Order: sequence, then structure tokens, then C-alpha cells
Amino acid sequence: MSRDDTAHPEGPSAYPHPTGGDEQAAELELRHVSKRYPGEGEAAIGDLSFTVPAGEFCVLVGPSGCGKTTTMRMINRMTSLSGGEILLGGMSVLDRDVRKLRREIGYVIQQIGLFPHLTVAENIATVPKLLGWQKERIDARVQELLRLIGLEAEGLGGRYPAQLSGGQRQRVGVARALAADPPLMLMDEPFGAIDPINRANLQAEFLTRQEKVKKTIVFVTHDIDEAIKMGDRIAIMRKGGVLEQYGTPEEILARPASEFVAQFVGADRGIKRLSLTTVAEVPLLESTRHGAEARRVPASYSLRDALSILLTDAGKPLAVLAPAGGGDADGRLLGFLTLSHLERLIAEESGREGDGDIAAVPSAAAPEPGA
Repeated sequence: MSRDDTAHPEGPSAYPHPTGGDEQAAELELRHVSKRYPGEGEAAIGDLSFTVPAGEFCVLVGPSGCGKTTTMRMINRMTSLSGGEILLGGMSVLDRDVRKLRREIGYVIQQIGLFPHLTVAENIATVPKLLGWQKERIDARVQELLRLIGLEAEGLGGRYPAQLSGGQRQRVGVARALAADPPLMLMDEPFGAIDPINRANLQAEFLTRQEKVKKTIVFVTHDIDEAIKMGDRIAIMRKGGVLEQYGTPEEILARPASEFVAQFVGADRGIKRLSLTTVAEVPLLESTRHGAEARRVPASYSLRDALSILLTDAGKPLAVLAPAGGGDADGRLLGFLTLSHLERLIAEESGREGDGDIAAVPSAAAPEPGA
């Protein structure tokens, strides 16, 4: 990601990134937060506490009515707190001027909310203009973000939202939220209204960009698969804003804290765990009897992707290739993965943990060629 000096403020950042990067990020802490609406017998949020370290991606997930969006809206004070406190970078949001607070927090919603009478570039520049940035600095930041979201090369900065696809509009919404370099981003089901193919692409693109900018993010979804794919940490909530479990995807899938969590993540949580490991992260076979028939797959594929291919392709082995952009190693054969080898890896992992949570791999429709 290119960074022009004019796109960022001079002097020390109000929220310096813990890794020393150019972008800002801040720790978010909720302490015994509650929300009660007048006339309601039960609290929307009873007593909610958790911490999101600076630069991490936290997903709030749970059934409808569990208080996910209410929690998010209390962070930027679009919904008032009934009790407790919320700290951003160690400072209570209640001690901040609400307008300044909201300008320091990026906000992305499912409906996107682009201004139809403004161009893409003008939409991205909205908050920096409100903050009084100089024109040269705004222009530099807009170009930086157009490159980041992949729209600069397409020359779309001068187009209007109605001239863009749904996926392009969502990218612009993300860029607008990043424009003022906020220490925190709130994302309320941002990919929920997009078709499955573009949704998967946008998720992957966003994670790639997050690796570069490392923002603190709170992301709301009702989809546990999306939560597992996107989050560094997951907060599973139930009615009343009760926090059933807060942890990494690996912790939640391996050791559900309650029957509610186990049912919410699904009986296939062993299979879901396979999505957390890429084929490059496991020991691969140096050779296989039917290597000439192997289907080539990139090292970025997850073990869940690999299992699906193995089961639908009559168990033919997979040839794992080094990722693109790897210099001399680009496209180099890393090794082979077969169904029987994957079964052994899963059995070994399950035996080490002693919990039996990792599901056994189903048998292929045809005998697997070679191990």
C-alpha cells in the first residue's frame, strides 16, 4: 500500500499503532455496559464487558435481537448507554464531543449510504473535508484509498454511485470509512446484501487490506461462517446482550463454552475448523503414486477447500503450488495432499487435543489413488 506523506497528519498520532505503522489504531474496552429502553421489561444489553486490542478484528455474532447492532451503536454514541462505560484508546467515549468522536470512527453499513449526488472521489473525501484538511492532503488520501480498493486503475473516481456495481459501491463505502485514518472502524453487516460470489470476494479483499492497515474493527454479522473467516476474536451473544463466549475462532470451535455456543456454531464445527488452516501450513507429501493426475491448487486454499475438492473429484490428489508473487518460488510445487493423508493429519490433531471435536473425514466416492 502506497503512503504519501501528505495523506497523513504531521506530528505524533493521537492513536499510534502498536506495530509502529502509519495508520492509527486504538484499543476498545467495554466495561459492564448496559442498555434499557423505557417500558421494556428486559434489558436489551444486561452487563457486557470485553476488550478488543488495538489493530484486531472483533466480530459480534448471534441470533436476531441479541443486541449486536445496539452494542455497536453505543460505541459511537448513536445509542445512549444506560450504564457502564466504553473506552477508546483509554478515554471514555462519554467524555468526548460526540461529533468529533463520530468523525474519528469509521462506519460501514449494509445499505452503504453513499451520497448519490457526489462522485466516488467526493464521497471518499467527505470526512476529511469536515475535518478541515487541506485540498492537497485530501487529494493524496483519496488517491491512496482508490489504489487500496482497486478502483484507481479503473478510473472510477469521477463516476457517481449509480454508475457502480454493488460490490464497487461497497468498496467505496469502506474507503470512505478509512478516509480520515480512524483508530476504530464499525461495520454493521456490510456484505449482507451482496450475492454470495461477490460477498466471498469482498471478504477476501477486505482481509488482505486489513493485513496492511491493521485497524481496530468491530464487525456485526449473524453468519457464524463469516465470523470465523473474518475475525481475530469472536463475541457470541444471546438475547439480552449476554456474552456467551469471547475468544479466537480456534478456541470457540475447539471448546464451546456452553450448549448455546455449541448449537450456534453447528454440529459441523470440526469441519469449520479446517477453514482456519491453509494447505501450506500442514506437512505435505513429497510424492504420490498418481501425482500426474493431481489437480493444482494454490497454497492459500484452506483444508476445508481441499477436503471439498478431494471429495468431489473422486479423491484425486492435490498438487499444492507456492503463491503468486513469491519471486523465484512463484508457482513452485510445495507437495501433494491426498485424502488418506488429510485423514491422518486430522486424526493426529484430534489425538493431541484429546477432545475428539475434529470431525472424521467422510470416505470418498471412489478409492483414493495413493497415499
